[in-house]
Amino acid sequence: MPHTYKYPRAALTVDCVVFGFDQGGLQVLLIQRGLAPFKGKWALPGGFVEERETLDEAARRELLEETGLTDVYLEQLYTFGAVDRDPRERVVSVAYYALVKLAGHHPTGASDASDAAWFSVGNLPPLAFDHEDILKTGLARVRGKVRYEPIGFELLPQKFTLSQLQHLYEALLQTPLDKRNFRKSIQSMGLLVGLKEQARSGAHRPAQLFRFERRRYNALKMRGFNFEL
Repeated sequence: MPHTYKYPRAALTVDCVVFGFDQGGLQVLLIQRGLAPFKGKWALPGGFVEERETLDEAARRELLEETGLTDVYLEQLYTFGAVDRDPRERVVSVAYYALVKLAGHHPTGASDASDAAWFSVGNLPPLAFDHEDILKTGLARVRGKVRYEPIGFELLPQKFTLSQLQHLYEALLQTPLDKRNFRKSIQSMGLLVGLKEQARSGAHRPAQLFRFERRRYNALKMRGFNFEL
């Protein structure tokens, strides 16, 4: 006989705060809900966890189904369980944050999402459910973690200039950085490989391109290296 639970069970969902970056600043991916509740409203991609899948599997599946995104940096963020956070029933949501390279990800709304689009974090539409709180929590996590782990490189192209890198950190930390000190600090870590290629940008002088050496970082981390900016 199936086991009978004494207590009612809350429904379980996952929600994903997906960040991208371009020279306009930090972006977040939103979907437009195609179903009630909040039909037509913008929201974070996510949905209900199926009975036989892990939370990570559910988060990746929902990203694929609702936005078409695959192969993204994904990390669990926080659990949101306010009693009235969903008007349908008691729903607990495990939130994730993801970091993607905008150039390689072109979202398309699918499944129960009628549309998907990137928005500047400084200019967002009203969000469904408690997704504004989830987004703020994700933003605080990324802005804190970028200081002690090189997760910022997940938002940049494979090849980038030092100006692009500085612009990214200024956007995340919300403060201007001294050009000379920033470059001296980041290059002293030995984690950037200078390439023989250059980036051209209008009338500006071509700038050298770099790439992040993740294998070297992982090896240094095993020996106790601390990434600090």
